[in-house]
Amino acid sequence: MVTKLKLGKINGGVQQVMKVGVVGFGYWGPNIVRNLQASADFDLVAIADRSDEARRKISRLYPGLEVLEDADDLIVRQDIEAVVIVTPVATHFPIGRKALLAGKHVLIEKPLCTSVAEAEELVAIAKCGQRTLMVDHTFLFSGPVQTIRQVAAGGGLGKICYFDSIRVNLGLFQPDVNVLWDLAPHDLSIICALRDDEIVGVEATGYCHVNAMLPDMAYVTIHFADDAVAHLNLSWMSPVKVRRFAIGGTDRMLIWDDLDQDQKIRIYSSGIEFQPETDRSTIIPDYRIGDIYSPRVPRNEALAGVVGHFANVINGSEASIMDGRAGLRVVRILEDAQQKLDVSLRDLQAKRKDRR
Repeated sequence: MVTKLKLGKINGGVQQVMKVGVVGFGYWGPNIVRNLQASADFDLVAIADRSDEARRKISRLYPGLEVLEDADDLIVRQDIEAVVIVTPVATHFPIGRKALLAGKHVLIEKPLCTSVAEAEELVAIAKCGQRTLMVDHTFLFSGPVQTIRQVAAGGGLGKICYFDSIRVNLGLFQPDVNVLWDLAPHDLSIICALRDDEIVGVEATGYCHVNAMLPDMAYVTIHFADDAVAHLNLSWMSPVKVRRFAIGGTDRMLIWDDLDQDQKIRIYSSGIEFQPETDRSTIIPDYRIGDIYSPRVPRNEALAGVVGHFANVINGSEASIMDGRAGLRVVRILEDAQQKLDVSLRDLQAKRKDRR
């Protein structure tokens, strides 16, 4: 096997290059592999995938890598220090658990797993074994989200009152997860990175047009303890792709349109102001319309940032912004929303049955 030489980061005169393996080479796997190959921190030595077609593709694209069928054969290798899991959601927990128990650092594609119980166990195993556990919330490393976090942290929006997200497209219909678990983790990871206060309520409704009890449209509302609210519009049934994220603050409002290549972020000096209650007999708002500012947004590949952050967290030079606990918080919201979604679907089915 051909070994690729890399110049890694120097720490105390010792070259730090970690050998890493990847499990899964489906939709997202090739992107992970490409960024690991380009990283100076990792030496990608093996990829495992159960698909014959995927293994043939790996061999053709990366003739120097070892190609395996079974993830267990990759996990037991003593030379591999870190494992990246890019497989269907239902497999995240069993593969992640094996890798952590084998002493590997682990990065898992979003969402972390399928339940709070699974996520809690992975977090506990990682803590006990002093291993890094991270979830690939890629958008946290995108230029727009990094800009939004800087603006919000600097008080540029004032107190955040609401989030309003539209994440819709036509497909891709997933066989193992519904639209909630497929699309919502992106927005939830961003919201959780901007707000760490308590969530006091979650509402969710959904509709199934293709597969029964597997919603392809969902609407989620999240209530925070300080009266802030987040609303998510998720769909695989839209004729056009929309990626729009709005944040309303007491001082300014922000719109992020990820499909706008020229002005991804616009910040509006607009809002609503009220006179003190003692000075008015009715609640009449004063509308403030100000300037619009579009900050320069860094153009960087978010996944390269994920890979670099994974390495830095392992070597102790950075604190993780998407560790197992962050992944657990997202899964907790998803599980709560799924329970409400199931109730709404059953109620809707019952009402339709009664009308027949």
